[in-house]
Amino acid sequence: MKIYILSSGKYGKRIVNNLATTLSSEMVGIHEVEEDLPEFIEDLTPYIPENLPESDLVIAVGLKGDINLIVLEVARKTGAKSVIISINDHTNLPPGLRKEIEEDALDINVVFAKPFCSLKPTGDQYIDEFTQNFGKPELEIEFDQLTGNQDEEIGAELIKKVTVKRDAPCGCTAFVSQELEGVPVTEAEFIAAEKFHNYPCLASMAKDSELNDAILHVAGYQIREAVKKALSFTCKSAVVDEECCMGGDGCEHLCLGVCPQVNAGNGTIIIQADGKAYIDPASCGSCQLCIRECPYGCIEIVEEKMDLEKKSIKII
Repeated sequence: MKIYILSSGKYGKRIVNNLATTLSSEMVGIHEVEEDLPEFIEDLTPYIPENLPESDLVIAVGLKGDINLIVLEVARKTGAKSVIISINDHTNLPPGLRKEIEEDALDINVVFAKPFCSLKPTGDQYIDEFTQNFGKPELEIEFDQLTGNQDEEIGAELIKKVTVKRDAPCGCTAFVSQELEGVPVTEAEFIAAEKFHNYPCLASMAKDSELNDAILHVAGYQIREAVKKALSFTCKSAVVDEECCMGGDGCEHLCLGVCPQVNAGNGTIIIQADGKAYIDPASCGSCQLCIRECPYGCIEIVEEKMDLEKKSIKII
């Protein structure tokens, strides 16, 4: 696979440096876009790189405003049919500009990753090849088993080894994984969230109207989800009281619309065949927005160990 990258600013440099640790032999070119360009640009021609190499995948990170419009032209000149545009701040690529890019894409497959660490396989050959290494975090965790002594507390197992199966493009997952070794398993998801902020994440802390939360917060939910899935349990999640849930009658499933994880493309809240909502504890970010939105008070935060067993759900 041949990858060409358009990068701008501190965020772009961090992404490029981390991708290079694994994909340097596949990166056929990097173009650094000026960071202080005007938001609106009438003539984009002077900003299109010259002598572009043949590519399969074009990745744009850190671009702000109209300069994002050169991405498709770069893809066409390189022959790439696959494009990833990372969004770490909603003001960098507002919905109107994104729609303009979508309408002009034609035969080019463009994926907008907001945040970049929410990127999952899409069915596109080259984007899926990229997500074998980078995108939505995935971990494998080994921990010491209890000996069976009565004095041992539940959850006292310590994490022995963390293997990164898929890193966040910025490198945060690899950083967090190193900080989890020796940590009690029941504290792992919370310490992961703390270390995520220590890295630190460079995504915007401003509320994104499409996600209904800050992009930074949604990025944090991804690393917590990776830890929970690797351990096969969580110690904190929003839970629906199904006896109380009215199945959308009188509320039209308001919980679904306010969930940042749902808005980011994750199936965190599922509407079952009987209309009642179910919250996936693996991907729940415990943001409590659904709790505040439910008019019947049917959702609460549960703070206890919950196994992530597959629940048989009939979906509408």
